[in-house]
Amino acid sequence: MRETKKCIIVDDEPAAHYVLANYIKQNPQLELVFQGYNGIEAMNYLRENTVDLMFLDINMPEISGMELLKILPTHPKTILTTAYSEFALESYDYGVIDYLLKPIYFPRFLKAIDRFFATENAKKTEEAIINSVSVKVDGYFIEIELDQLLYAQSFGNYVKLHTTKRTYLASITTTEFEKCLPEKSFMRIHKSYIVALDKIDATEKDFVVIKNERIPIGITYKRELTDRLKKLEL
Repeated sequence: MRETKKCIIVDDEPAAHYVLANYIKQNPQLELVFQGYNGIEAMNYLRENTVDLMFLDINMPEISGMELLKILPTHPKTILTTAYSEFALESYDYGVIDYLLKPIYFPRFLKAIDRFFATENAKKTEEAIINSVSVKVDGYFIEIELDQLLYAQSFGNYVKLHTTKRTYLASITTTEFEKCLPEKSFMRIHKSYIVALDKIDATEKDFVVIKNERIPIGITYKRELTDRLKKLEL
């Protein structure tokens, strides 16, 4: 039995909401938790809530779907919905997992959902086998054991990797390094910091504490961090 995933619909057309909401209700593995009619509503909701999947229309007033993906520091897995196909190639640069052309038919919707769950299963498999990350330090590649990594800190086009043994200056950007890490164990909590969730010793209003170091929490990451830490306590 698949785990139930939270999803949202962001579309300025009521008819599109009706169709997608009806399709989602027929899939017990999906739970519809929010329906927004523009990018601003979606941004406000995602700042305060964590979801697994977003059905996102491209052509919306004020903020288009593509602009929303560019603005959000992090976003859920996304399935685009639109009456136009010219954005298909560009959309995959932003981690979009599928592209539904309106009018959306149920068999095509089911195919997109299967693709979403396939990416979720692949992520779990990948996370299960990742024990270390190879990075370039002083011109040589070394292996950083992930169970020793405390947090990563942006340093221009480099990243400072703070481990239980020492600190390394790696020739990699924070965004590139983040892609190497298993999502289950690590989280970006600020534009300049990624932390190992199980290494957090304490949390304050605007900081987490790891080995007596106070690391800032960006405002757009606070709610997700709270939710992630609650899950670890369960």
